[in-house]
Amino acid sequence: MKIALVQINPVIGDFAANCRAILSFAEQAHARGCELAVFPEMVVSGYPPQDLLERQSFLEDHDRAVSQLIRDLPPLAVMFGCLERRPEDHGKPLYNSVVVARDGAIVHRVRKQLLPSYDVFDESRYFEPGPEAAPFQLGDMTFGVTVCEDIWHQAAGCYRCDPVESLFSRAKEQGRRIDCLINVSASPFQRDKEEIRHSIFRSLCSRYQVPFCYVNQVGGQDSLLFDGRSLAMNADAEIIAKCAGFVPDMVVVETGEWRGEKHGPDQEEPVNAVYAALVMGVRDYVRKCGFHSVVLGLSGGIDSALTATIAADALGAENVLGVALPSPYSSADSMEDAEALAANLGCAFKVIPITPLFSAFQEALQPLFTGLGEDLTEQNLQARIRGNLLMALSNKFGHLLLSTGNKSELAVGYCTLYGDMSGGLAVISDVPKQMVYELARYVNREQERIPVRTLTKVPTAELKPDQCDQDDLPPYAILDQILELHLEQGQGLAALVQAGFDESVVRDVLRRIRLNEYKRKQSAMGLKVTSKAFGYGRRYPNVHNYQE
Repeated sequence: MKIALVQINPVIGDFAANCRAILSFAEQAHARGCELAVFPEMVVSGYPPQDLLERQSFLEDHDRAVSQLIRDLPPLAVMFGCLERRPEDHGKPLYNSVVVARDGAIVHRVRKQLLPSYDVFDESRYFEPGPEAAPFQLGDMTFGVTVCEDIWHQAAGCYRCDPVESLFSRAKEQGRRIDCLINVSASPFQRDKEEIRHSIFRSLCSRYQVPFCYVNQVGGQDSLLFDGRSLAMNADAEIIAKCAGFVPDMVVVETGEWRGEKHGPDQEEPVNAVYAALVMGVRDYVRKCGFHSVVLGLSGGIDSALTATIAADALGAENVLGVALPSPYSSADSMEDAEALAANLGCAFKVIPITPLFSAFQEALQPLFTGLGEDLTEQNLQARIRGNLLMALSNKFGHLLLSTGNKSELAVGYCTLYGDMSGGLAVISDVPKQMVYELARYVNREQERIPVRTLTKVPTAELKPDQCDQDDLPPYAILDQILELHLEQGQGLAALVQAGFDESVVRDVLRRIRLNEYKRKQSAMGLKVTSKAFGYGRRYPNVHNYQE
């Protein structure tokens, strides 16, 4: 039997476009002699629709789209994720389902049993857990079908039932043997996710001695990035087929000898994957929101350089405008590096000096500031002038403004609200500073795109004379370690001190994280690439005084 594993890039709520993509790939699978085509979780609606699921019109349009899709499909079995209404008047109104359609009818259905409610997930808000699944028979093969989280029972460690185990037990009770386990997913990307997934997949193959097929959504959806990288493993847990990452794709698997096509490496280097995810995230967010071009400030520093490079690769350099906004404290080196970057990338470059505006602000405020020395106020004024000018360009020319701050700065509030935080998308806001340098070196692996001096200079905001970041912050090598242990692994003060970090430094970093929650709540949405990003996956109150 030939099976097509198909990953598409849906747009939430664009039922017509999503169904056209499903039909197109189903027809390709049929033309190649496939008997089964497998698509991702909730592929008709796109994932995650969030509170659109509470709108009756959304559900009615979805149901009409599913009905029409089933009528239009070519003559093969097509497995795809969709919503299903629950007739009961108790519990949640929906199931997160996977159905198999053939010859104009649904011939099998599976409802998701494990509904994640951690990190970015809130499925229990909308869905009722499904009942135990039954095996699916197609020709002479018996398949066990699971939906995303249903195979994460042991890894998540927070569920009482094991859908995979119950599936195999049920097949055994029926006197059948499952020949292949299928998982239909919408699993978001993070930098170490592929390694974690493969470990789970290998464990399933080993435990049940069956081949395994995994089909995942691809594309950017708000802050979530879906990497695709759908695959098939044989019973020995060897990858025998794999889709390319971060693009729509289809591979065909032949079950007789369990062989297939490989459009990507078995395991991708994390830095390559993070960069590809960010490029995809920018492209999809800009285009799905109806924009065609972007603008950003170029300071000559590493953060704006990386952001501009990602944008150029995502949208084409002709759709990127870089603007230098020198102040009285901007160095000649920084302006040279900003211009060199734009030339290397091939994007448009403009210069708007802010010194006259800064002087005008100072003059206007002077009567109220008499007798008071310069402090952070004057630094923030420069950042806010820049933010206003960039937003003016965004408004006038229809560019989406990209903000360029990294995760390390955002964590400790080393950024200016309504200044450098202005923008519609914070591209690298989940990228720690050390990873920024790693990605920049990756960008320059074949040729110098980001000027070498940008990678080697001491980081500085250039908002006052002789300023550098480490005057106000711990060295980034230390700061990033503390942030990862605290934000991603949940370690508190005592554990961090026990790990060898200076207690005064740790207390200061944790204090800054706590005090700057209000800034992060007002920041532009960012693209998630780590296991715990700022945004709706990390829910802390602005006002609290828990200091450990």
